[in-house]
Amino acid sequence: MEFLCYHRDRPGSVALRHELIEEHWSYMDRYEAELIARGPTFDAAGEVPTGSLHIVDLPDPAAARAFAFEEPNYQAGVYRDVLVRRWSNLLGRTMWDFPGGRSGGSRYLVMGFGTGVAVDLDVPADRDELIAYGPLLSDDGARWLGTALLVRAPDADAARAVLTRGRYADVEVHDWAFGGRR
Repeated sequence: MEFLCYHRDRPGSVALRHELIEEHWSYMDRYEAELIARGPTFDAAGEVPTGSLHIVDLPDPAAARAFAFEEPNYQAGVYRDVLVRRWSNLLGRTMWDFPGGRSGGSRYLVMGFGTGVAVDLDVPADRDELIAYGPLLSDDGARWLGTALLVRAPDADAARAVLTRGRYADVEVHDWAFGGRR
């Protein structure tokens, strides 16, 4: 089962985040084979971390919660909250398989939080710039809760436009970068 975990930074925690970077990476090294995507999100200027995304393949919701809440930055108080949702990898690849590579262009995490009838259940026809794409689901996988994607796009508005306009209760767009040691 695949899960999206998004840890939002607590204001004023940048120094602690930097202090714990090796501990964080060592923890993630233990999940290297299970990671589909990972990386930090940043403020609009692209300088200050605002969160940390991990998409991971784990046996069940309990394992996903353990992964998210045992993470060293969470344990130390870097993060103010954590979103853990079941997710489905519709592209069938990891971020490291993205043909566009690790660098070049702006990259974004887009999360649309659903309301009503499910939308965006199929990969868009113009998929060349998609790094990861899939629905957010209830723990049992039966209920659509939204859609989350990673995309290379010219700007945040273009990233947001991947999702069907007007069909989400809320859409968040975060500047994002490939993470990890690789």
